[in-house]
Amino acid sequence: MIRCFATATFGGTTVVHDPAVGTNHLAPQPIPAGRVFLDDRQVASWIEAELAKLQLTAPVSMCWSPIVRCNLACPQCLDDRSVRESTADERRSLVDHIANSGILGVDISGGEPLLLRDLPDLARATCSHNTAVVSCTTNGWHLARRATELVGAVDAVRVSLDGATEATHDHWRGADSYQHAVAGIRAAVAEGLPVQLQMVLMQANQHEAQALLERAAHLGVGGVTFLQMLPIGDGAAVADEQMLTDDQARAAIDALTVPDGLRVRLRTRGSADGFTVLRADGYAYRNTGGATRISAFNPVTGPQDLHLPTVRSSS
Repeated sequence: MIRCFATATFGGTTVVHDPAVGTNHLAPQPIPAGRVFLDDRQVASWIEAELAKLQLTAPVSMCWSPIVRCNLACPQCLDDRSVRESTADERRSLVDHIANSGILGVDISGGEPLLLRDLPDLARATCSHNTAVVSCTTNGWHLARRATELVGAVDAVRVSLDGATEATHDHWRGADSYQHAVAGIRAAVAEGLPVQLQMVLMQANQHEAQALLERAAHLGVGGVTFLQMLPIGDGAAVADEQMLTDDQARAAIDALTVPDGLRVRLRTRGSADGFTVLRADGYAYRNTGGATRISAFNPVTGPQDLHLPTVRSSS
């Protein structure tokens, strides 16, 4: 599939950010900076960038959670529900800071971002300088009715599906969540939106990882990202029972048979270490300690406030 990526050169090294998968790749040849259209299979074949070796002064990508509200109450959620939610005016100011920050990839998450009426406008504003790509991470409940609005606004949609079966997914996400998510995935695919499924990998659902790949191929999505649980927010309460080690997770994913054309990624806690998040109250933080805690709370009053220290802590 030909789709949109964002590129920039750091000290002579050209990095390409994939908004669907969330990965960063080293381009083997010079590519103009900014938003570019490339073959996703070709990009996937390029070496993944080791960002710690590039001595960056700003993050390559970040997550922005402009909303705390959610129609679900998942026990593995890493959000802090006590955070104050930004107003519409504050969101407009924050998106302006993001657009001017030089960050290549922005994933708009939550809470549930599809509860925001101004989500398409925020996504377009994020890309207004033609330097960044934007994705949206959603539980999929409202995706079927809003997929058309997202066309031309986001470059990819990431849908949470924490099981290959309705019983497993709904156990974690609530009754009817699976049916709504699948309907949303189908609607987004029909609209031509690049879709990536995301499963929070846990003791309770790892046995369905292979079946999820087969389901993904059947639904016509681009790939699946397996996310290692982070013991942050509500997820801290179930972490001892449900977390896999990064080695256990890697062994489980390496044992899978990947259908042709499907992109599969494991986001370990190690790879999530140092990642930047902008909360709904306008404060930015980094994952630290092997992505087991957060630090560096900065109020974001300008683009420079998103340039948190990028040195990765030991994990």
